[in-house]
Amino acid sequence: MPRAQLARIVALAVLASGLATATAVAQPPVGIVRPDPDKAARMSPLQLGAQLFAGNCSTCHGGSGFGIAPAEGRRGVGDVAGAGPPLRGVGALAADFYLRTGYMPLGKPSEQPQRSRTLLHDNEIKALTAYVASLGKGPPIPSVHPAQGDLGRGRELFTEHCAGCHQVMAQGGVVTGARVPPLQNATPTQVAEAVRIGPYLMPSFSKHQISDAELQDIVRYVQWTKSPSDRGGWGISNLGPFPEGLVTWFIAAVVLVGTCVLIGKRVRS
Repeated sequence: MPRAQLARIVALAVLASGLATATAVAQPPVGIVRPDPDKAARMSPLQLGAQLFAGNCSTCHGGSGFGIAPAEGRRGVGDVAGAGPPLRGVGALAADFYLRTGYMPLGKPSEQPQRSRTLLHDNEIKALTAYVASLGKGPPIPSVHPAQGDLGRGRELFTEHCAGCHQVMAQGGVVTGARVPPLQNATPTQVAEAVRIGPYLMPSFSKHQISDAELQDIVRYVQWTKSPSDRGGWGISNLGPFPEGLVTWFIAAVVLVGTCVLIGKRVRS
């Protein structure tokens, strides 16, 4: 092989390697940034929480949880332009909800949080929650006992406050600018947390609007929707009037037309 051709091949290989390295560096980090396992084992929960917060949350929420406004345009890990609300004073309630549902950390600040598999271990969630709670006095994780709630009252309250977006059987839906999640995978604690927090576009409800006793009734009802009795017959996935309308048009209408055709044939004969 001529030396000139060999030199060109080597140069192209070096250039490709350099581009691949640059591309890898430019990509945002994937997964959770963790401290060294040996060092983490010697840390207190607050120290571990502070380390995890710095590596996974500070890009959007600021180094001390003061938040970052979109107009600031500050960039953090992976050259991501951070934009997130302050966390000082949100307490353990908000941190526990967003971390255990997999809503956080987000890949991009502009994304709608969605339930997903959390990449954090249980001890890491507890450590991060404790650290966020230490940033300022805020509400604790609620204590919920669904068995003590009233199912009938919970259905009334859910229909009044929640069914407009989540549907009466808590199957979720779509509203302007957002997807409303189903509540079938939400734990009793997460339902109670969401009511108090109002994640994303959902409104929050204070204890003056929904008391703790009423909240317990709502949680009881949401738990019931996960396996309803369907005494009236076929539940059709419990999605409400939409599938019922489809049944009317595609089944009942066909049967009705078929019946009319048979009657017509008998009359002519």
